[in-house]
Amino acid sequence: MEAEIDYTKSAQENANDYFEKSKEAKKKLAGAEQAVKRLEQRIAELEKEKVVTRELKKKEEREWYEKFYWFFTSSGMLAIGGRSAQQNEEVVGKHFEPADLFFHANVFGASVVILRDGTKADDEAKKEAAQFAACFSKAWEDGLAAVDVFSAKRDQVSKQGKGYLATGSFFITGEREWYRNVRLDLYARADNRFSVVPAGANKDAETSIRLSPGKMKKSDVAKAIAKKFGYADIDYIMQHLPPGGFSLK
Repeated sequence: MEAEIDYTKSAQENANDYFEKSKEAKKKLAGAEQAVKRLEQRIAELEKEKVVTRELKKKEEREWYEKFYWFFTSSGMLAIGGRSAQQNEEVVGKHFEPADLFFHANVFGASVVILRDGTKADDEAKKEAAQFAACFSKAWEDGLAAVDVFSAKRDQVSKQGKGYLATGSFFITGEREWYRNVRLDLYARADNRFSVVPAGANKDAETSIRLSPGKMKKSDVAKAIAKKFGYADIDYIMQHLPPGGFSLK
């Protein structure tokens, strides 16, 4: 390292000059370090703002069917189910078209599941809808392994008939199509958005979580799913899980 010496000054004076210069250099270094810290802090703040913006955007982009239970069959057909007795009424009253199929577990207390264009569906898609209806019924809450499910066409389902009907219940006339001993088996997954699908419609078991009736609390399951998928909206997950306890695999 080279040092410039002013020969017109004494050694002590030269030493004092370098001491002052070193103090100025330290001040500049400290200022630079503070500037770097402020810059890093601002970058962190901007990243947080991006996350918030991204989450808000996700909420704005939700599809109409996400207010219900929902999934797409392995062939790409949409099925929706009521999350309450009132939603069962809405599903049938507003979204049940002549080409659709009505699915319901053969137990008291179950989601009404509508398979859009179900009359045109193949057997596999109908089995998937039946499994979805089985899972979103009291059979899950009761810890059953399987339950029977039936389907009916639009002209077989009505609120008109003999006797009193509670909210979310319907009269079914004519011959039903039955699906016997349907297993209660779901998969939680996150593709473009979080969803829960029947086992038959799950395309990638390696990147999803298998759900079955059990003793684990619903809230704990939602947290575990959120952690695995890095999904921030635990409330959304809770809303799209069946009522009752769980077992994770």
